[in-house]
Parts: sequence; C-alpha cells; structure tokens
Amino acid sequence: MTPGFDRRRFLRYSALTGATFAAGGALVGCGSDSSGSSGGSTPDGSKYGSVAIQLSWLKNIEFAGEYFADSKGYFRDAGFGSVNLIAGGAASTSVEAGLDTGKVWLGLSAPQTTAPAILEGLPAKIVATTYQKNPFCIVSSAAKPIKSPQDMKGRKIGVQDTNQLIFSALLTANDMKASDVTIVPAQFDPTPLANGEVDGWVSYATNEPIVLAAKGFANANFLFADFNLPLVAETLTVTQATIDKERDKLKAFLTAEIKGWKDAVANPAESARLAVEVYGKDQKLDLDEQIKEATAQNDLVLSADTAANGLLTMTDRLVEQNIAALRTAKIDIKAEQLFDLSILREVYAENPALKG
Repeated sequence: MTPGFDRRRFLRYSALTGATFAAGGALVGCGSDSSGSSGGSTPDGSKYGSVAIQLSWLKNIEFAGEYFADSKGYFRDAGFGSVNLIAGGAASTSVEAGLDTGKVWLGLSAPQTTAPAILEGLPAKIVATTYQKNPFCIVSSAAKPIKSPQDMKGRKIGVQDTNQLIFSALLTANDMKASDVTIVPAQFDPTPLANGEVDGWVSYATNEPIVLAAKGFANANFLFADFNLPLVAETLTVTQATIDKERDKLKAFLTAEIKGWKDAVANPAESARLAVEVYGKDQKLDLDEQIKEATAQNDLVLSADTAANGLLTMTDRLVEQNIAALRTAKIDIKAEQLFDLSILREVYAENPALKG
C-alpha cells in the first residue's frame, strides 16, 4: 500500500467520518488518580488494564517499534494487560477524533493534523515523536532529477488532493508560488512518474522511491524537511486528561515504546518480519521491500539529538522549528498549546539507561 497524506491529514479532525473500531478497540484502563494506577483492579488484573492505540496508517513497517514492544512483552512488563494496535488508513477515524470520543487512549499523528484540532478545542498534546523528520519528499527520475524546490520551477509535479496543503507550504517556505510549477492532480500510485507524464511526485521517502527502484525506475528525491519545512512525524498524542490524571501510566507506556523502538532500529530485518508475517500479515507486504523501508526509516528516527537525548525526544529548537513550519502552512499555534515533552523528560531522568 502506497502511503499518502490521508494518514497525515491537513483536514480538520471533526470533519472526518470513521469506520467502526474493531471489537476490543475501546478504552478499558482508566485510573482516576494522578498516578494512573488502578492497583491491579482492572478486569484483566493488570496494573493499567488494556488500552487502544491508533496507528496513523495501515500496519506496515512504520510501526516496528510498537510491534517489538508488544511481541517482546514490554507493554506487559510496563503494567498493561494488553495494547490494542488499531490500524489507521483513509477510511478510519482520525486519531484526533478517536481521542475526542474516548475510543482511543493514545494515537500516532502529526503536528499539522493535531494542531488544527487543538485550535478547534480538542484538549490534547503531543508528548513524543518517532520521526525526527517527516518523510515527505519529491521523487523524480534519476535521468532528470529534481534536487531542490527551485528545481521544480517550470516542471510538472504530481500532487495528491490530500497533499495540496503541505505542498503549498513547501512552496511558501522556499519563496515560490503555485504558478512557478505545473501542479498535476494525482492519486497515490506513482506510475505516471515512471511513464514520464510528470517530472516529480509528492511521496514518502520511505516508500515510493523504494517501490519505483524495485520496478527498475532509477530515481532521486529530496526531503521537504531539508528545505525549510522540518515537521516531525509519527507523533504520540494524548488528551490533557491523560497527562493530568494518568501520568505514571503514560510514563510506563513511553518506557515500553522506547524499548521497542531501540530494538526496531537495531534490527530492520526483524522489524520487517514482524510487519510482513505477524502484524501486517493481511496487507500482503513484500519482505525485501519492507527491510529496505525499515533501513530508510532509521534515518528519520535517529539523529544527533536522539543520540544525545534519547529516542522519541524533541529539542526546544526542533519544537520551535515545527511551530514556525506550521505557521508557514497557515496554522498559528503556540508551542505550549501543542507540545508537552515533560513526561518524556521524566522517563529518561528516572531511567537513564534507556538512552544507551
């Protein structure tokens, strides 16, 4: 499945209609004290009970850390009876809507999707981020490469309807206008690029370039994040009530997440196997392609900052860059309205070995 911006929607969360959650997807654990501990009185006898986690897309390699945390028992060891990983996708309820209705306890989303929901009144915050860079890129033929936004001038660029706003933000961030390029309405299958119908294509660096190369189409790409649009991605988002009333529960979850992602970045092959053979088995994923995507994904998860501060963290500078990038996309929000990274800082302060 070729990913698109459906999973990183600029659409307002309240405008999305959702598919019914799978049985068992509803929130179960719900401690009311400040620690979030239920004292082992949950229906399954665990400390925190069961929770529903909504992924931002279908179950592919993007969620390798969650797969490891689940399959290796890190969630269980942290006190959860079970963690139900709910697939996202074009037909699913948005993470923000799921949080608003209480159908999910935590969700994976993106600043450009969560910020508008918060501005509309959703009491939620981003508490961590998996990707230090968002994967959006412009992919082009290696024979006629587009290596920067300026290289797009006078060229035909395939842009999906749901990607129009982030593409517009890319142009604005680089002092360009829509008239500088020829925007060609597109779907998510990049065949028109391979056929020479367009010169460039909005895609995910961890997907379409790899898929095209596997089909014999040599290509080049540049990341939006490297050209003045440094948004993070796969952000972990919860309601303010979770932060206020279930802080220890959230810290336990983040600890398991960090352990899972440490395993994932260390072993792309096993990450791919879990995606192909276990969690995304119904997606009929290609193992070799998923291994390549897992390897490429590491470049987005790891950075000099995560080496210094730990996985899932954001520096103050990165936070401010995201706020500025959102402003470029005409989303005006303050850092303290969108982010609360204090919980994650506590996790690392209390468990310094997690950084290693």
